[in-house]
Amino acid sequence: MIFQSPGEIALQLGTFEIRWYGIIIATAFLVGLFITTKIAERKNESPEPILDLAFYLLTSAIVSARLYFVICDWSYFKSHINEIMYIWQGGLSIHGALIGGFLTLLIFCKIKKLSLFKYADILSCGVIIGQAIGRWGNFFNSEAFGSPANLPWKLYIPAIKRPVDYINYEYFHPTFLYESLWNILCFCILYFGIIKHPPKVHGYAMFSYFILYSAGRFFIEGVRIDSINSVLGLPVAQFISLILIFIGIVGLATLFFISKSQDKKQNKN
Repeated sequence: MIFQSPGEIALQLGTFEIRWYGIIIATAFLVGLFITTKIAERKNESPEPILDLAFYLLTSAIVSARLYFVICDWSYFKSHINEIMYIWQGGLSIHGALIGGFLTLLIFCKIKKLSLFKYADILSCGVIIGQAIGRWGNFFNSEAFGSPANLPWKLYIPAIKRPVDYINYEYFHPTFLYESLWNILCFCILYFGIIKHPPKVHGYAMFSYFILYSAGRFFIEGVRIDSINSVLGLPVAQFISLILIFIGIVGLATLFFISKSQDKKQNKN
């Protein structure tokens, strides 16, 4: 199967354009929100706080995702200041979105006096399925692809979208597809392994999400050829992924010992 984008524009009326990237991101948000509210109901929690939070999460995630991307690629944007706001052309970093979204959730839970870990668990499945859908925005924009490949599932990239060093290559690894499929697998593990069988303490789904998503992203990032900057010899995305994996492991270990401690107290009583 050869993947080939039909183009970036879904509908054009004169100078007015609706781009596939925007449609995909909007769809990803709405599907993620729907799943999140259903999980909240499953946990006997009112979905109202989720709906109240949704607008702030969307706004902060988009702003921080773009800001993160611009900062990482400042060598380009410092000479193209006018393009900083061109989010319809792509350039939204999921790591930036996670940072902005988590800080927004933290502030929201603090103001509303809600459990941060409980709501982070509820949101984790919605976030990962939103990411799975959102990656298809890269497909329509012919971006975030991997190294040259001649596989049955190769991705055709137009010459105008190819890096100069790869101008003579037509087909590349569809890393958007790899990550989308990996995120769907992560969703299944989180939902059927944790959400449907919730542990006694909150936080397991959130920390597991950090590990699962980041492990896949680390390896997929190694295939991509558009990595921006590096830290200690690693692309930024791989470096951040390792940090999230570490946080996830430490978090799960801490929750495990907290759970064991609670069990001991209950047995004594």
